[in-house]
Amino acid sequence: MATSVEIGNHLIGEGQPVYMIAEIGLNHNGSVDNALRLIDVAIDAGCQAVKFQKRTPEISTPEHMKSTPRETPWGQMTYLEYRYKVEFEREEYAQIDSYCKARGIDWFASPWDEPAVDFLESMDTVAYKIASASVTDISMLEKIRATGKPVILSTGMSTMEQIERAVEVLDRDNTVILHATSTYPLPADEANMLMIPTLRDKFELPTGYSGHEPGLQLSIAAAALGACAIERHITLDRTMWGSDHAASLEPSGLKNLVRDVRIIEQGMGDGVKKVFPGELAPLSKLRRVDA
Repeated sequence: MATSVEIGNHLIGEGQPVYMIAEIGLNHNGSVDNALRLIDVAIDAGCQAVKFQKRTPEISTPEHMKSTPRETPWGQMTYLEYRYKVEFEREEYAQIDSYCKARGIDWFASPWDEPAVDFLESMDTVAYKIASASVTDISMLEKIRATGKPVILSTGMSTMEQIERAVEVLDRDNTVILHATSTYPLPADEANMLMIPTLRDKFELPTGYSGHEPGLQLSIAAAALGACAIERHITLDRTMWGSDHAASLEPSGLKNLVRDVRIIEQGMGDGVKKVFPGELAPLSKLRRVDA
């Protein structure tokens, strides 16, 4: 069993601070300036990592979607053209890499195809995030394992059997697993938060949560259930154009979430009953009969 996994300068696992991941994804809307502003948002909130998505659009875009018309801020274009429009390449990722290193925050991405893994290796990413949609892409999982980098595996839209197969392929000593439900935005009745201890007990891996709910409550519950990592999409403005903005946290929401998670960490204790120093004065004042 991997009691902890090291990503950058951080250990993820039981007894460690919750590893807070701000998912930028495509919420930069193709703008490096937006991406750098979102990195600042994550740092200001106290996150340890930011996460992007990397695609080779010609490969990762389903064939039936490529020519589908899409209304965008840049006018109408095909879905494939839109995918290229918002995709960052080497120049943009070099800026992201330099900025994150200068500001002391981890960055990594979800590759959506095998050439994207090669690209991210060339950028020497510190880890890989496997998106829920890629749980069954065994060939890509094998390629990611061969890099020797730590892996964070999301489990949305997957059966337990599919998750088991993915975990078998990956390096158990270098894998963090995240409970997720891939409904955007996520309604509470589909959250199934008790899957966090279920996954932790079944796989004996550091286990966390990737949330897509509109508020903070379920992510806070994840911390109380012992999640070792929590990932949330972030945005500069939830009303911005794009498919993920409505299920994302704005800067103030992210800051509040990290604050509340840190308070929960302090409050969890060790489960051993004791009389705390702060109780001594009320004890002497209020208890009439000694044991």
